[in-house]
Amino acid sequence: MNKNSKIYVAGHKGLVGSALLRALQKQGYNNLVYRTHQELELTRQTDVDSFFQKEKPDVVFLAAARVGGILANETYQAEFIYDNLMVQANVLEAAYRNGCKELLFMGSSCIYPNNKSVAIKETDFMDGPLEKTNDAYAIAKIAGMKSCDAYRRQYGVRYIAVMPTNLYGPNDNYDLKDAHVLPALMRKFHEAKLSNSPTVSVWGSGTPKREFLYVDDLADACLHLLVNYKGEEFFNIGCGEDLTIRELAELIGKVVGYKGQMVFDATKKDGTMRKLLDISRLKETGWAPKVSLEEGLKRTYEIMRKELSAS
Repeated sequence: MNKNSKIYVAGHKGLVGSALLRALQKQGYNNLVYRTHQELELTRQTDVDSFFQKEKPDVVFLAAARVGGILANETYQAEFIYDNLMVQANVLEAAYRNGCKELLFMGSSCIYPNNKSVAIKETDFMDGPLEKTNDAYAIAKIAGMKSCDAYRRQYGVRYIAVMPTNLYGPNDNYDLKDAHVLPALMRKFHEAKLSNSPTVSVWGSGTPKREFLYVDDLADACLHLLVNYKGEEFFNIGCGEDLTIRELAELIGKVVGYKGQMVFDATKKDGTMRKLLDISRLKETGWAPKVSLEEGLKRTYEIMRKELSAS
């Protein structure tokens, strides 16, 4: 990848894709190609083929995906597995057929077993059962990751995969029906503050531990790998630290300025009790995260507040 490479960012309107665009533009990559969902339906093979035949990108960042929190994953299991499998298969095949030699596939930490009480290493892959609440999404992501391996081994292309931890930041989804835990909590606390509500309901027991990475740090890590890494391994991308959902909620309440009480709804599922990524392999390449959780939450809250005010 060089400054003149034609780079296609699939999913450029989403949380991850928009961060990749910002990082690419900041680092001087200006030959960028992207399409909205309305302009290009990635689940349709003929549409994807036509796009790649016309544009012939040198590099692809495959960040387009159907994503969501526990409720969305349980409610729309068929859509989660079908849409993600189709997008991945169509983009990887069209990229190869049209001469694209470099591709970065955005996987997910949900590919790992749900029973790990210590930081998860890349070597833990396929070492136990998946978390049932999002196994359809996880299986699709595993298929995408293994597809990158297969294309690389058979065709000699440089298709690599990364496994991000839980992400947050600009262009996140704050819809309470299908948002991930962090943006959902942020919106709940914000609305409770505006309405002077005495309590905020938090799903689950508050005891599970999660790791959160500001999405611009993820984008920075992805560019770092494509520019500097020449091997075949896949990488965890995270911050290397986790906290309980209770601690997260308390920190979000502090950032938002909410003064009421939290009420934990134990009738809601907790999901995996701990999911922390070991990022030793990534750190060995010379990369480390830059944005602390509290700073990232402050940035995100300002953006969310403006977005909700404008809607």
